[in-house]
Amino acid sequence: MTEPLFDKVAIVGLGLIGSSLARGIKKHGLAKTVTGFDGSADVRARSKDLGFCDSIAETVDEAVAGAQLVILAVPVGAMAAAAQSIAPHLADRAIVTDVGSVKAAVVRQVVDALPDHAAFVPGHPVAGTEHSGPEAGFADLFEGRWCVVTPCARSTDASVEKVVALWTALGSTVETMTPEHHDIVLAITSHIPHLIAYNIVGTAADLEDVTQSEVIKFSAGGFRDFTRIAASDPVMWRDVFLNNKEAVLEVLGRFSEDLAALQRMIRWDDGQSLQDHFARTRAIRRSIIDAGQDTADADFGRPHGHDD
Repeated sequence: MTEPLFDKVAIVGLGLIGSSLARGIKKHGLAKTVTGFDGSADVRARSKDLGFCDSIAETVDEAVAGAQLVILAVPVGAMAAAAQSIAPHLADRAIVTDVGSVKAAVVRQVVDALPDHAAFVPGHPVAGTEHSGPEAGFADLFEGRWCVVTPCARSTDASVEKVVALWTALGSTVETMTPEHHDIVLAITSHIPHLIAYNIVGTAADLEDVTQSEVIKFSAGGFRDFTRIAASDPVMWRDVFLNNKEAVLEVLGRFSEDLAALQRMIRWDDGQSLQDHFARTRAIRRSIIDAGQDTADADFGRPHGHDD
């Protein structure tokens, strides 16, 4: 078992990421005590029954009291309120980190709320599933995944070192970058794909009468993968787009221009340009597999409920 990095860790927000963090920290012995808190009484009760924390606090001040590390695992839109709620109760020289998938807006919100003695190390584990809630969490969620840490003016060398050590012990590979660079990178690799998925699934729903439910029947193709992405937490993604609007709109503009180019290729029967484009993008898929970020197994390794 790893030597504990902290005496007490407090996790505010006990959904998929927060509950997985609690489970992972306990599994690897990274804290002597893990205390959880959630603004929902129902989530607190369910989390207490699941037992993945040493204790579930009924108030946020009880949760963060004496904690060396406080992790904000709430939706991006709730980050400012969460930071304000913990600020009066933070231990001297406590470290605060977060797991939001937007960084620049979160930095502005959290730094303004925290007392001068607290350090803030923004973070983003690039991991998740389409499921949500405390029941959906599991200790190995971050194993073999990336975690992006974006130090800011309120980060100290010692606090960054501690947060990086936490994610490394959870099995993640840690990359550091500025909050602004993070937001543009995630806009293209995560945010825009989710926006496209939500849009195409919504379009299919609008055409349900025309297709006579055949969209569902034949969803073994690419549409099924869009539905997996579009099943993600709607509150979280609403907040992501509203808080990363500049980067999202910039990348969406570029995407729209590229889509228009594809429309022209199809309209003018430009088969060679289409083939060249598809070959180039196919190579990107191969590089993702080579990097260990997915599998080359048939149908992405999905079970089909029958023997081969």
